[in-house]
Amino acid sequence: MFKRYRIDNVPLVLQVPFLVYGYVLGSLWWAFLVLMRLTIAVRVTGKQNLSASTNYIFCLWHESGPLSFQGWTPRFPAYLRQRPHAWLQHPPWYTKPLAVLIGLLGVQRLVLGSTGHDGRRAADELVTYLKKGYSTLIAPDGPSGPARKLRKGVLHIALQSGVAIVPLHVSATRCFRSGSWDRKMQPLPFSTINVVVGSPIVVTEGTFEESFEALTNALG
Repeated sequence: MFKRYRIDNVPLVLQVPFLVYGYVLGSLWWAFLVLMRLTIAVRVTGKQNLSASTNYIFCLWHESGPLSFQGWTPRFPAYLRQRPHAWLQHPPWYTKPLAVLIGLLGVQRLVLGSTGHDGRRAADELVTYLKKGYSTLIAPDGPSGPARKLRKGVLHIALQSGVAIVPLHVSATRCFRSGSWDRKMQPLPFSTINVVVGSPIVVTEGTFEESFEALTNALG
């Protein structure tokens, strides 16, 4: 019965427990990341590839999401804050804590949709935000894989919006991998998270396939 509910259509009779569930777990998740951040160093290289005068589509593999969240807590670092952010969000109801966490990190707009969940409409809405000057972050092998297999949706979004893609390669000196489909990298205390900001990739109709190869290689 609950499978049909999304973040935005939970019935009124369930709204109170739903919101308690989402905000309590999301806030605890954020607080845990803040505490962990006290023991973790973050090293960013390649910031010179970004300009404060434009917006970007930041791109990383789904497996590095936990490392990225840890490196961005308690709020987005300066190199990501050059413009407001609008992100795609996997919409099932149980992802509400993630939506809360993303908001606490500094994302101003959530666009509900993903592959198999009204993804085409959501991508079109995201393009509208990008044309207005928002930046975004996309894991092009999410939300359910296969891991490290680049889907072309991010390239179509870049082509339609005219916004360049910036690959982020994220790793850690000490981490363990979960048993999920993407084997998420979970940082360990006293590790260093390394973020490499790649050169922007401008996607045009004439360079579409070339951009596919360039992005795959840059993500590692």
